[in-house]
Amino acid sequence: MRFCIALVMMCMAGLAQAAIKTETIHYKSADGTQLVGYYAYDDAIKGQRPGVLVVHEWWGLNDYAKGRARELAALGYSAMAVDMYGKGKNTEHPKDAMSFMMEAMKNSTSAAQRFDAGLAQLKKQPQTNPAKIAAIGYCFGGGVVLDAARRGDPLVGVVSFHGMLATKTPATPGSIKTKILVEHGNSDTMVTQDSVVAFKSEMDKAGADYKFVGIDGAKHGFSNPDADRLGKGDGAPDIAYDKAADQSSWADMQAFLKKVFG
Repeated sequence: MRFCIALVMMCMAGLAQAAIKTETIHYKSADGTQLVGYYAYDDAIKGQRPGVLVVHEWWGLNDYAKGRARELAALGYSAMAVDMYGKGKNTEHPKDAMSFMMEAMKNSTSAAQRFDAGLAQLKKQPQTNPAKIAAIGYCFGGGVVLDAARRGDPLVGVVSFHGMLATKTPATPGSIKTKILVEHGNSDTMVTQDSVVAFKSEMDKAGADYKFVGIDGAKHGFSNPDADRLGKGDGAPDIAYDKAADQSSWADMQAFLKKVFG
């Protein structure tokens, strides 16, 4: 009896020790920007596993982006929420968010360097299989990961959730080397229907391997439970959380990642 109790306690202790581990990683991009990443992995998994980058919304590297990294870690991935603004800054004020985003995107080379710096950091983690990296992005971050695909970054797949579809650096025939999944709200007023049509035309002309999922009734920001709060007040963006869209798009992403990682 004592042996059984001891065995159970040992197993419980092992379960308690196995958990999602997180750490803050300080790094710098080639443009000199000091960046702060948020890394997460499941220490119950031994050895290397596929890695997934998470690129934040226009609000910056906030708790939402970090939470998605932890969720990916719980799915068995080595996950890092990257910083595109510098020093991990974030906000809940639309004017500040717009300012941060415009500054980050005014130079496409610098934006690419910041993304690539995060990619390099994820590859360096001992838990990461550097040959199997994907990236997901939300809102502003959706545009970032799509641009990474456009320029042929070494990724096996990218997923955009209510992301920006327009770009300053459109794809050219053969430039896209990775598979693409776009989860878009059909009631999104911040990404126009003209942008949707132009994006699909761009992907078709480039010969991209992509899937575009339009979700009826979903607005911009549909995956973020904070969207209803952040979408209120003067000057607030037209965003809203949609639980069904959040769940369906996350399920689509999981199936997509399993496929691209093999």
